[in-house]
Amino acid sequence: MTTSSVVASESRLSSGSGHGPLPALTGAEIIAMARDAGITGRGGAGFPVWRKLAAVAAAGRPAVVIANAAEGEPASGKDKALLTAAPDLIVDGLELVARAVGARTTYLYAPAGAHSSLRSLPVELRTAPDAFVSGEESAAVAAVTGRDAVPADKRIRITESGAGGAPTLVQNVETLAHLALIARYGPGWFRAAGTADEPGTFLATISGAVRRPGAVVEAGYGVRLGDLIAAAGGPTGRLRAVLVGGYHGGWVPADPDLPVSRAAMARYGASPGAGVVVALPAGSCGLVESARIASYLAGAVAGQCGPCVNGLPRMAQTLSDLALRRVRPGLPAEVDRLARLVTGRGACRHPDGTARLVLSAMRAFDTDVAAHLSGHCLAEEGR
Repeated sequence: MTTSSVVASESRLSSGSGHGPLPALTGAEIIAMARDAGITGRGGAGFPVWRKLAAVAAAGRPAVVIANAAEGEPASGKDKALLTAAPDLIVDGLELVARAVGARTTYLYAPAGAHSSLRSLPVELRTAPDAFVSGEESAAVAAVTGRDAVPADKRIRITESGAGGAPTLVQNVETLAHLALIARYGPGWFRAAGTADEPGTFLATISGAVRRPGAVVEAGYGVRLGDLIAAAGGPTGRLRAVLVGGYHGGWVPADPDLPVSRAAMARYGASPGAGVVVALPAGSCGLVESARIASYLAGAVAGQCGPCVNGLPRMAQTLSDLALRRVRPGLPAEVDRLARLVTGRGACRHPDGTARLVLSAMRAFDTDVAAHLSGHCLAEEGR
């Protein structure tokens, strides 16, 4: 992110503070409001917010709420920008969800570098380590209770037993800020942006081959990909492809008319996720860039499960061999086999997300795969 400012094509979160006091809503009214607005989590998974609220509330015991600003994704800067631009909205959203689930304890889980500007807020701060998996919800629970910020197994949902055994809600800070606005302006106002199936605005971090890499942009779901990139100053030249959804996302064509929505991007195995958009220039090889990301992810594991400890390094190495044209028989098939082997077998979704990125690269850059197998690189040859 070049700056901490938020550029708006839809000005909601980026309008800052000055929205007046929160209305006096009951817990049931807050859950119904989230349901009627159709808001989904902005941390990446896109799960309906009201269902998480209802699950924690249904436990019937004093709960814990964690506002998650960990943002371990290297290409994302939107949560850091929001902590600077609208911290009051985050705290308001935290107050709302605490009321909805009956929480007596709340935390703001954020990188240490953000704490100095947050100390005046009426919330207890906890430090999120600078690590890719530190933002996973069970890792956040572990961190606020004084343990290492690594994912745990999912035999019991944290909505039933999380921090200190209490029902626990972990909610991304952007989601909380949206809830604070919905409480003031209503579900209908929220649905006026975005699409019927994916209402509201989202924050996107645009990087790569754009004139203002790291710009954070607010837009409604369904916005044209070209408009998002234009809001970051536009491309620096011809683009080869665009990575959407971050390091656990997928490659899509550099089509300016492509809508940025889960529905439109599903055919490419991608989704907006946490709003990360990385533009790949025409002169760069998509296989080389994907191998670089896969190698980073293989080194960003918690070190607890076989798929991460053994599977991801081998998958990344195999993709690197293909990217660097260290060709041997069956190389693409081996990449595919390893990606499918690790999927669904970890304690968390890190292996799944890494495999998704690798499989997306094999589809998006299939002509590059063929060229590399014959000893050529299309990017190097300017094709």
